[in-house]
Amino acid sequence: MTLKQALTGALLAGGVVLGVQAEDMPGKGVTVQAVQSPIAEETFQTMVVDEALRDLGYNVKDIQEVDYSAGYTSIANGDATFMAVNWYPLHNTMYENAGGDDAFYRKGYYIEGAAQGYLIDKKTADKYGIDNIGDFKDPKIAKLFDTDGDGKADLTGCQAGWGCEGVIEHQLDAFGLRDTVTHKQGQYAAIISDTITRYNNGDPIFYYTWTPYWVSGVLVPGRDVVWLEVPFSSNPNGTDTELPNGKNYGFEINSERIVANKEWAAENPAAAKLFEVMKLPVNDVSAENMKIRDGEDSPEAIMGHTKAWINAHKDTYNGWLEQARAAAK
Repeated sequence: MTLKQALTGALLAGGVVLGVQAEDMPGKGVTVQAVQSPIAEETFQTMVVDEALRDLGYNVKDIQEVDYSAGYTSIANGDATFMAVNWYPLHNTMYENAGGDDAFYRKGYYIEGAAQGYLIDKKTADKYGIDNIGDFKDPKIAKLFDTDGDGKADLTGCQAGWGCEGVIEHQLDAFGLRDTVTHKQGQYAAIISDTITRYNNGDPIFYYTWTPYWVSGVLVPGRDVVWLEVPFSSNPNGTDTELPNGKNYGFEINSERIVANKEWAAENPAAAKLFEVMKLPVNDVSAENMKIRDGEDSPEAIMGHTKAWINAHKDTYNGWLEQARAAAK
C-alpha cells in the first residue's frame, strides 16, 4: 500500500473531509482512453488534457495511436474516450461519417489559428515574381521545382489519411495544375526533411505545411519562404477561404477541438466542462513542436514539456479544473 493510499484510507475510515475529496476528484473510479494520430507533434496537446483529467481523479490510460478515421470510429463506438486533435473544419467529413453530433460531444475550441497552405522558397519567389499557385500553370515556372526530371513541379504534399490530401487533390483539378504539378505523398516527416535538405543546398522548394508545427520554425515565412495565394476559393467543403485582409491561401483557418464519446461526456460533466474550456495558444504548441524537432521526441521528453507548460501556466490550468469541478456539483 502506498502512503497516499494509506492516508486516503485513514481519512475515509474517520469520515473526515469525504465531501471535499469527492468534489476535488469527480472522476474517481472512471477510466479514460485518449487516442491520437501517430504524429508526435500532436502528443503534447493530448498529454495536457490527460494531466488535467488525472488531477480530476480519472484513471487515465496510456495514449493509443491510430489513424484519424479509426480514432473517430473508436470514440463513436465507445472503445476510446476522446481525441484532442479534431481538426475543424478539415476533418468534417470524417467526423460526420463516424456519426457526427449524434455520436460525439464537441464544445469549445482548444487550439485556434491553425493555418495551412502552400509555400516556396523566397529566393525563387522574388526572382520570378511567383506569389500564387496559379503561376504553376506556366510550364517554365513549374519546371523550376522539378526534382525528378519529368518537367513538372514536385509538391511535397499531404500524407494519405490526414484530410489535407483531399483538399490538395481537389485544388490541382480546380486550378488546372494536373499537367504541371505532381502531388508527392509519403511519410510527411521524411519528405519534408528531404525538402529542407534541398533548401539548404540552395535548390527551389515547393511544399504544403500547417501550423502549429515545427516546419515554420525552420523555414520561416517571410524570411526563408513565402506563402502562395490561390486563384480563388475552391475546396471540398465549398467554403470561402479568403481572409479578412483579402489574402487567400486556399485553406480555411482551422482549430483543433476536443471530441469525446457523447454518452460518456453526458455521464461525466466534469470532463465535459474541461474539454469545453481548455485552450492552448497555437504559438506555445509550435514552440513545443520545435523541441521535438530538436530531438526531444520521446514520450518522457514530451511529458516533461507538458508538465513544464502546466507549471508555467498554473493559474490558467487551475481555472480549468475549478470550472470542471463546479460542473460536477
